Amino acid sequence: MSLDVRLLEILVCPSSRMPLRYDEAAQELISESAGLAYPIRDGVPVMLIDEARDLSA
Repeated sequence: MSLDVRLLEILVCPSSRMPLRYDEAAQELISESAGLAYPIRDGVPVMLIDEARDLSA
């Protein structure tokens, strides 16, 4: 499942307020600046810091 490019242009990381990168294989939105990966469930990005995966772990 692909993410709408327009949606990706609008969304920012709730922690850092920086742009996100879409990882299609993992179905996640990656925030390089915050070191977090936000899951995409059933095509819907879950933009909650508590639900994000820590990339440093």
